[in-house]
Amino acid sequence: MHSAIPAVAGVPIEFILFAAVLAGVAVLHRHSLRVALIGLAVITVYKLVFSSFHGTPGAAGLGAHLAGEWVLVINLFLLIVGFALLARHFEESRLPLLLPNLLPDDWKGGFAMLAVVFVLSSFLDNIAAAMIGGTMATALYRGRVHVGFLAAIVAASNAGGSGSVVGDTTTTMMWIAGVKPLQVLEAYVAAIPALLFFGVVAARQQQAFQPILKDAPGGITIDKARLGVVAAVLAAAIAANVLGQFAQGAWLSGLPAIGLAVWAALLVFAPSVRPDWSVLPSATRGGVFLISLVLCASMMPVEALPAASWQVALGLGFVSAVFDNIPLTALALRQGGYDWGFLAYAVGFGGSMIWFGSSAGVALASQFPEARSVKSWILGGWHVAVGYVVGYFILMTVLGWHPDQPL
Repeated sequence: MHSAIPAVAGVPIEFILFAAVLAGVAVLHRHSLRVALIGLAVITVYKLVFSSFHGTPGAAGLGAHLAGEWVLVINLFLLIVGFALLARHFEESRLPLLLPNLLPDDWKGGFAMLAVVFVLSSFLDNIAAAMIGGTMATALYRGRVHVGFLAAIVAASNAGGSGSVVGDTTTTMMWIAGVKPLQVLEAYVAAIPALLFFGVVAARQQQAFQPILKDAPGGITIDKARLGVVAAVLAAAIAANVLGQFAQGAWLSGLPAIGLAVWAALLVFAPSVRPDWSVLPSATRGGVFLISLVLCASMMPVEALPAASWQVALGLGFVSAVFDNIPLTALALRQGGYDWGFLAYAVGFGGSMIWFGSSAGVALASQFPEARSVKSWILGGWHVAVGYVVGYFILMTVLGWHPDQPL
């Protein structure tokens, strides 16, 4: 670490402040938004007065930093709020009410639902996959969803995107940097066994807590208009995601394209199919909370990682549970020497271990406030952390660690 960075016992003060913010979120989960905003303000003032923004001090450094982060921040905010409206459209289409007729009548029905979320996330944003999963779970379990099953929904959405270059922001970053899609695809060697482990445990856990509905209520009529809106919004998100991969260097790459596409589709249909605007306050709070943590993490003086190894990649998964995985991925790409399939799995799936460790977790917590308890998430969703380790070592056993040359 650079000697000019103020530190206590070798630990930069920014890290101490950020750790205090995370501890405050964990302990004061009913006031998580307030804690995150206060923490962001304190860290920003500290860096303005006593430190710098990646080497550039003062207001100029802050301005340059925000200029580099605004696309990510706005995109995350638009997606969390937009997909909350999407999830409500999906719920009000009444299609989730028919799921009991399509899924097995025992714990295997819950596991099948998690598998659907996993597949959706391989080509769709993990926020949308998680929120659709939450909506399906509400219908299947009469609104009584175990926190451990909520953790599994988030884990399925993150694991499903870990092996696809269009399934997660981190894997997209790798693709843009020159990592081949087949190298990222290797992450599924870990992600699928992880799903089999935590998915089975969580489905049984949920079945014991609240059994799945065996039969759909009679006389259900599908609202095809709302279902059409859901399809159009998802198509817009996928198109913007794929198009964005081929627009690097063009004007499109400098815009929060996916978020704008989602909102454009929602607003086009709003006059004829009115969204449920009542979800906006909760979704907005979730979006502001997430971007506050993302901005806090982005201001940390993480200028280097330890030498690349399978042990470091394994550890990065646990770090991703409390630290934004986007700057971690950027540092790893700059450093090189990783097996990219391992890294994709670690940073993509690791954030599932705590509710605020990924955007999907924050989004789902806006639907289910009980998920905001870190203690409940860890105790109820212990199978996610174990599944992460199980998947990682299966990947290690099957393919072995084969580091690539720096890109």
